[in-house]
Amino acid sequence: MQNNAILLKELSVEQLQQLIGTSVKNGILELQKELQNKNETEDLLTREDACKFLKIDSSTLWAWTNKGKVIAYGIGARRYYKRSELLECLTLLKK
Repeated sequence: MQNNAILLKELSVEQLQQLIGTSVKNGILELQKELQNKNETEDLLTREDACKFLKIDSSTLWAWTNKGKVIAYGIGARRYYKRSELLECLTLLKK
């Protein structure tokens, strides 16, 4: 049980501050990486990119969009899909 104990009496105040600072910095760096990965999933995909991402034919993507299974965003005649929303549309299949 004592192997897991931290012996604070042997640490100076400066050493303790440095230890806490290092731990906080590491936590912040991990959080930044996690947020950056989340932002990457907010990418807009073209029709072709969405088909490649889902490994489906364009007619399947068109049908799913018309049925409301996936949401398309448009500017003029162009259609875009959010990567995060495509991932959310995936459902767990029961065996």
